[in-house]
Formats: sequence, C-alpha cells, structure tokens
Amino acid sequence: MIDEGKHPVLSLRDVSKTFTSRQGAVEALSGISLDIRAAEVVCVLGPSGGGKSTLLALMAGLDAPSDGEILCNGVRVVEPGPDRVVIFQEHALFPWLTVAGNLEFGLRMKGVDRALRRARAAEALRMVHLSRFADHYIHQLSGGMKQRVALARALVMDPSILLLDEPFGALDPETKDRLLGELQNIWETTHKTIVFVTHNVREAVCIGDRVVLLSAHPGRIKREYRVELPRPRHINDPDVADLSETILSDFKTELDPEGAP
Repeated sequence: MIDEGKHPVLSLRDVSKTFTSRQGAVEALSGISLDIRAAEVVCVLGPSGGGKSTLLALMAGLDAPSDGEILCNGVRVVEPGPDRVVIFQEHALFPWLTVAGNLEFGLRMKGVDRALRRARAAEALRMVHLSRFADHYIHQLSGGMKQRVALARALVMDPSILLLDEPFGALDPETKDRLLGELQNIWETTHKTIVFVTHNVREAVCIGDRVVLLSAHPGRIKREYRVELPRPRHINDPDVADLSETILSDFKTELDPEGAP
C-alpha cells in the first residue's frame, strides 16, 4: 500500500496547457492539480483527444505548461531528466541495433563501461522474459516483444518514474493481457512510480492504485478512484470488471456525449 505520509514525487499545481492553431487558441488542459507518491501506480483515464498525452509530456518535461507548475521531488520540471522515462505507443527502437544494443545505447551515451552496460541490459531483459532474444534485430520481433524491449530499455536506465503513454494500445487482446501481467510483476520487483495513460477502463483498473478520470475538451480532473484490489490482477477478474463498470458508468455520465467512449 502507498504511504500517504510520504511527500509526493510528482506534484502538479493548477496546470493548464493551451496550444495555438489556425483556428485560434485551443485549451487542452485546465487547472490540473495532482500529487503522485513514490511507488504509486496512477492511471490517467480519458477519451481520445482529452489531453492525456499532453499531460504526460508535461510531466516528462517535453513541453511546458501555459499556467501552473510541475514539481519532481520538489524541483520544478523545466526539461526532461534521467529520473523520468517515457514509453510511447510507438516503441521508437533503433532498427540497426540488436535488442541488447538498444538497451545499452543510453548507458553508452552516459559513459557507463561495457561490462556494466551488458550486466544491466541482461538483467532488464530477464525482467521482460526476452533474454534469448538479446542478439535479435527489431524487425525479427513481434509487436508485443518490441514493447517489452521498449520497457526494458526504460528500466535499464533505472529511472524513479516510468511514464507510459498508451503503450499497449496497438496490441491484440491476448498480448495486451500478458504485458499487463508483466508490468505488474515489474512493479512488484522494482516498486517504481508509474503513470500510465490509457482510454481503456479495464487496463486502468487492472494495474492502478488510483485511477484519475479526465473530462474532455479541455481535460480537467473529474474524479479519482482508489483501486484496493489485491495484486496480481487479471483484466477479466470479476472484481476488476465490477469496478470497471462503475467507472465506465461515471465516465459516460460525466463526459459530454461527443467525448464519451
């Protein structure tokens, strides 16, 4: 369980984001305030186009809020940092490198010596059950395996916070279910802080300690839900299904009809 007495590792203070388009100003997020504590798994749930990915980019330091501020361990976020790693739906792996080469790349850029690079890459591959594919190239892997490599590449950098932007959205249901289980196992081993963006209610309930529901256009926090079900969870567990139905009902009630899933 999360220790409520701990200071948050990520704090969003009245964060808003407005973009300028040919049609004028577009407000993507409005007045987001949220605290995320160490080892907590927070799922950000909302409709497509509701500002979820924008919120994750702000947490990562890939973009700056128009108003408000974001703090990571008490320090204002103004740029990307090694304490926060993003995993996107598109894996963005280097096709000219092997699986191991992809994992070692960031460490090599940081000047980590060869022996330690290899040891850390091997450990990360064990965590995602891909040890025997270390010498394969990316085109030789399935979609699910590519996402596991992307996850291992993030883990090898040993960030304190993992930011996942709908990483399983393009996968088939069976592969997605398996990766949701593996992500829970990784959390049990590492207890890293995870922010997981999704528009799938059952995904959110399956892995989250807390589900944060965003409204549509602009994204505002409409409601938060505590998930106190024991782990590991499966996406088709009856308790997961029951809570998912409750959240989905609120989802449809609170969002405008055009934004509801």
